[in-house]
Parts: sequence; structure tokens; C-alpha cells
Amino acid sequence: MSDKLSTAVSDYFDAAIQAAEQTGAVWEKFQAQSTSADDPAACVLTDFSEALKELGEAMMSKPEKIMEDQMSLLLKQQELFQHTVLRFMGKEVEPVIEPEKSDKRFKNVEWDANPVFDYVKQLYLLQGQTLMKMVDDTEGLSDQSRNKVEYLIRQYVNALAPSNFAGLNPDVINKTLQTGGQNLALGIEQLTEDLEASAQGALNVSMTDKAAFQVGRNVATTPGKVVYQNDLMQLIQYAPSTPTVFKRPLLVIPPFINKYYIMDLRENNSLLKWLVDQGHTVFVISWVNPGPALRDKGFDNYLLEGPVEAIDVIESITGEKDINAIGYCLGGTLLSATLSYLKKKRKNRIKSATFLATLIDFSMPGEIGVFVNETTIAGLEKQMDMLGYYDGRQMSFSFNTLRENDLFWSFFVNNYLKGERPAAFDLLYWNTDSTNLPARMHSYYLRNMYLNNLLREKDVLDVDGVKIDLSAIKTPSYFLSASQDHIALWKATYKGAKILGGKNRFVLGGSGHIAGVINPPSADKYNYWTNSELPEDSDEWFKGAESHRGSWWPDWEEWVSTQGGTEQVDARTPGDGLYAALEDAPGSYVRMRISDVVGA
Repeated sequence: MSDKLSTAVSDYFDAAIQAAEQTGAVWEKFQAQSTSADDPAACVLTDFSEALKELGEAMMSKPEKIMEDQMSLLLKQQELFQHTVLRFMGKEVEPVIEPEKSDKRFKNVEWDANPVFDYVKQLYLLQGQTLMKMVDDTEGLSDQSRNKVEYLIRQYVNALAPSNFAGLNPDVINKTLQTGGQNLALGIEQLTEDLEASAQGALNVSMTDKAAFQVGRNVATTPGKVVYQNDLMQLIQYAPSTPTVFKRPLLVIPPFINKYYIMDLRENNSLLKWLVDQGHTVFVISWVNPGPALRDKGFDNYLLEGPVEAIDVIESITGEKDINAIGYCLGGTLLSATLSYLKKKRKNRIKSATFLATLIDFSMPGEIGVFVNETTIAGLEKQMDMLGYYDGRQMSFSFNTLRENDLFWSFFVNNYLKGERPAAFDLLYWNTDSTNLPARMHSYYLRNMYLNNLLREKDVLDVDGVKIDLSAIKTPSYFLSASQDHIALWKATYKGAKILGGKNRFVLGGSGHIAGVINPPSADKYNYWTNSELPEDSDEWFKGAESHRGSWWPDWEEWVSTQGGTEQVDARTPGDGLYAALEDAPGSYVRMRISDVVGA
């Protein structure tokens, strides 16, 4: 019994030490390659190093607290050892610590039934919990540094989970015995494939069977035509599904860091198809996947060549000067600036605006804020200056590390240790279908929105000679946020609803950044909260809000019908207007992959 336990402990610490040594080797290689502190990667690491230095100084100011935490850990480890000895003697004992119910890493019954695996699991949980608690209890840290070190320590703790090591994971051990080690050989093959397809410095683990999907075949299938295109976007007009349609057309502006078909994955959950079925003439912008040639395209280009140009084309096609508009995530941020630009130009063409999971005030950037600071942005700018673009695969990797166990390590274990191919899942296919951003655009967005939060300031940002003032916007607006959104925190998006000067409605949906928005009525999932009032404080809004079962989509349809333009006209067929159809939806821009535009 004692030998087995000693071996388990030794294996665990050997694995941890090996991981630390590998990290050190990577760091030494990086140092050897970096010729100056201006290296992009060095800038990022330096920023996190400063946060760790601040943590160390704050912790050492109260050494008694460190001693207290260490003694507490030592006592719990001793208790765990004693419990494990009793288990080997056949006694029933309560665990010293248990994983959270939502923790999927330890679902195999062997983690509880086998005393060795149980010991390794609990030892890991004790050590990880202690590390996180030490950071959480440390006083004197700035909020920004605290967020950074919490992120870093969480990455370290979750990377060293015993489930991530082949010799410590019962699922992997059983698989290895069953296959004679073929799972590990297949895992190496998949790892090699993923490394070749990844951006430099970011391992993009395959999350789905990419061969199972094809844009235009089984995702992005709503019928329509590309009726216009320029360097930055294709404009798609969808075919009507009703004999008559609303007089006022609808323009949908997706985020430019993702492809638009998150709103058109499948027929039964397609927001775009649902809008068509309600009788709207729907146009959607499909952004290009930019390469080095578009390096100088900026925020002003995206605004002028995106929604502003699209509105002119829609007028030429439909004869309607006025439109309704929907912006999703960064598409909503762009929509807010477009509203101000058009107002200053005395062209109030957008009669209702809808903002889906949209940040306008960036004072609460969410978890992505750990990457937003002068040092990191300066490093990215140096890298983008060399490439001409920001590689979307790096962005995907960064976002995945915000939910590292679900979006990285679970696939790491499944793909590389178990040697299994990931299942076919349309949402994850879309999530891995990355897009780049032009260097000038990304730098402008990071600095002026996330870093300095200038969009909310009156007459500070300039677009083509026009000063942006969101407070002067009087367009009625509908804000939809998601209660569990970790990218656009709902309390942060609520601030945006207070900035715009029109009569605004705020609605809070269930779930997260994607599922909270893409929630069709037919699914009968989640719920949403409404409140006709818009108090200054978001908590006050929620206290007075009423909960409703299901999807927010019908609530939006009822709201937009009160904004005018609902007279009926004959259905409009794409390509019958002044602009002939260029190609069938979903068009060629959305099919462009990063390898097509950067040659890698």
C-alpha cells in the first residue's frame, strides 16, 4: 500500500517537474531568439512579469500570511495522507476536498474508486486551491495586476492537472492498454497536424471534425445572393420566404473578428432565416478575411465601406432611404459609430438600431482585459507591422485560454492522449474558422476602444473628418445582452444603453455570448428579463426586471414593429434591382480561410 502511494506521489511530482522543465526550455529558447526588449512576444511576457513582480512584493510584505497558507496546506496534505492510508486499509473516509460539480476532468469513477488516483486528484486540488487563494488574499495589488496574475496562476494550475498527463489519467491508461499504445501514436499525428495549421506561438487544438462541414452546404445555407462587394465586404440579400415583406429593409452587421454565419449555422437555429420568415428584407455584411494587402484599412474604412456604403446600395435596390439595423458584438460597436457619423452628416437613415452583446463603454472589458495594456498592445503592433495583419488564429487561442479547461485541455486530452478525433459540431467549426484583422484597424480598435475607452467620449474620435458623439444619437435602440457573457459583460453593455440619447430598451438573455443571442423560439431554452425602465444602475434595473421563458427574438420583433416601416410591399427578389446578383449566398468572402490569404 505504502509503495503504491509513494509511487503515485513520485509520478505526480515527476510530471509536474517535467512540465516546469519544459516551460523553462521554451523560455530559454525564446530568450535566445529575442534580440531586444522590443520583440513582440517579449513585450507581452514583460507585462505579465511586471504583474508577477508586483504580486511577489505584495505577498512578501506580509510573510506571516504566506506561512499561514503553507501551514494550512501542510495540515490538509497530512490529513489527505492519513485518509488514503485508511482507504488502503479498507476504511470508508470522507474526501478532504472534492472537485466542483461542473469540473468534467474527474468524471471517470476511477478518480474516486482507486485510492491512488483519488490521492493524486485531491493532492492536486489542494495545491491548486491554495495557490489561487494566496493570490486572492493578497492585499495591495492593483486591479489590473490582480486580473493578470489570477489568469496566469489559473493557466499554470489547470495545465498541471493530473488529467493532462497520460500516466496519471485513468481514461488514457485504459485506452492505451486497449489499443496497445496506438492512441498515443494517433495523438502525435494529430498534434503534428494542428501545429502545422497553427499560428506562431499559439497551438490551435482541433475542436471539431472540419471535414464534416462546408460553408454553403450544411452551414450558412439560407438562400440569397451577393448583390455588391468592395475590398472589405460582400453584401448579401436573402431571398424572401413570404409573399409580402415590410417596407423598411433590415441591415445586419456582424463582428469583423468572426464570420457572419454564426447567425446562419443551421436552418433551425438561423437568426437570419428567422428574420426573413418574419417578413423582413434582410441584408447582411460578410466581411473579407484580410491579408497583408489590406494592412492600411482602418476603422474609418470599415465604417464607410461597410454599413455606410451598404445603406446606399440598399436604397438603390429597394428604393428605401430608411433602414433598421442590427449589430452583433463588434458589429454593434461599429453601428454605434455609424449612427453618430450619419447624424453629423444629417443623414439619419437608420430608424431603429439593435445592439447584440455589444460594448460601447469599454470600462469593464471582461476577461479579455488581461491582454489589454500599453505593453502588450505595443508588442502586437510591432508584430502586425511586420505581417500587415493580426492573425486570427492567435486571437482564437487567446479567447480559448479564457475557458482553458473546456476549450483547450479537454480537446488536448481527447485528441493527443486518447488519440480520438473530435466530434462534428457546427458551432465549434465556426469557432475555428478564424479571420484576420488589418494591422491599422486592430491597432486603432485596441487603443481607442479597449485601452483608452474613447468611443464614449464626446467629439474625441474622428471618422473621415466627423467627430463622433454617441450621446447625441436619438435613434430608438434595443440592447440585448447575455447574463453569462464573459466577453461583453452584461453590466458593461448596460452602460452603452445609458450613453445613447434615444429611447432605449434593454433586455437580458440567459446563457453566454453565443447561446444567449442565438436562441431560437423553437428551442424553448433559457429565459430573458425585461424592464421598461432604464435606471442609472444595472443592479437596480435587474431588481425591477421581469423574467420570461424562452427566446428574446419575439420580444425584439414586437419592439421593432413599433418603430415604423411595417407597411407591406411585394417581396423583393435578390438581383432584380439595380444591382445584379454577383454569386449565390453565402458568397466567396466567407469561404476565405487564413491559409488562402497569408499562404500558411
